[in-house]
Amino acid sequence: MGSKYPRSVRGCLPLWTLMLEVVFILIFFFFTKYDSSSQNQKIMGTRQAVFQDVTIMAALGLGFLNSSLWRYGWSSVAFNLFMLALGVQWAVLLDGWLNQLSFGKVVIGLSSIQQATMSAMSVLISAGAILGKTNLVQMVLMVLIEVTAFGAMKMVSKQYLNKNDHGNMMQIHVFAAYFGLAASWCLSRPLPKGVEEKEKRTTSPSLFAMLGTLFLWIFWPSFNSALLDIPFEKKTAVFNTYYALAASAVTAISVSALTHPQGKINMTHIHNAVLAGGVAVGASCHLIFSPWFAMVLGLVAGLISIGGAKCLPVCFNRVLGIHDTCGVHYTFGLPGLLGGIAYIAMMVFWASQSKNTILGYLVLIETGASTLPMAMGLASGLLTGFLLNLKIWRAPHVAKYFDDQAFWEFPHLAVGF
Repeated sequence: MGSKYPRSVRGCLPLWTLMLEVVFILIFFFFTKYDSSSQNQKIMGTRQAVFQDVTIMAALGLGFLNSSLWRYGWSSVAFNLFMLALGVQWAVLLDGWLNQLSFGKVVIGLSSIQQATMSAMSVLISAGAILGKTNLVQMVLMVLIEVTAFGAMKMVSKQYLNKNDHGNMMQIHVFAAYFGLAASWCLSRPLPKGVEEKEKRTTSPSLFAMLGTLFLWIFWPSFNSALLDIPFEKKTAVFNTYYALAASAVTAISVSALTHPQGKINMTHIHNAVLAGGVAVGASCHLIFSPWFAMVLGLVAGLISIGGAKCLPVCFNRVLGIHDTCGVHYTFGLPGLLGGIAYIAMMVFWASQSKNTILGYLVLIETGASTLPMAMGLASGLLTGFLLNLKIWRAPHVAKYFDDQAFWEFPHLAVGF
């Protein structure tokens, strides 16, 4: 029997991606240069350690987190690495062009690669909502559009809403979650019974997904503090992130058992809800003055994430027609919105302590800055979803959703898929 692999992967993917990589190489040759300024070795060592932590989160953490589908493990991890590698290259160029004041070569330093890696993580988060329903050609298009949209959102927020790099980057969870949900709405199809079976989780893949959760849980304090320059704020951010993560982990395991009729723990809840505290505390982690507030945020975020995991899939699938494969809405979206509310509350508190006379204006600006990621994510996600729906991309048939055999060679199989 001849191969039935998607023609888009066999024909379009190698040619398109190789041409794109050649274009990137030419752009880097003509329009970039390395930062040649001398810097303190201690500072460079710290930045390199943080960069490694962020890279581990992106490549291993998010890669394994989405690998719980029992017939889609290879694609989950490998496609994640592919999108990360492509997204970092584009994000370095885009951030350099958007941030430089005059026309000239983009100066590449360790901090620019670190921020590009963090920006590329937006695609890795969004991909969880459409996982198993697209081919790699569609993913390439999604990487280019989403990284561009996220970079544009950061520029608007920085120039018009006076947000710093840390505040902009902490909006990644809300932006990426609603980008993915909007794209998923455009791509959603009724799933046949056989396909629903392939979407189920099994013990071995769930163990790998738990490994991804552990990587994210361990390195999340580095992510939340990566773009803070003041040592006291960086230290405070690390402490508060750990407290929030600890509270959300305890809450997730306890509430998961509480909501089960027989008191058993759902592994899917643990994959997602134990990370909710790190998402919720991100924007305000350097402003929180006491551990108890971070722990309350972690507890509430864990409750919201478990509640979303129990209720939202039914609501989204049946009422709104949105199929969220890996639950990015209640893992990143809802805790991210909680984090935005907490940040506004902290800004109001500190402004009232300093007797700021423009408190109302400050609240208005921060509210706008918190809603901008959702609006930009939904708008750009809808646009991307409509583009991904075009027949030119030869998307996999619904019967081949969530299946590695559509994309990978299995030597032990006698026939093609």
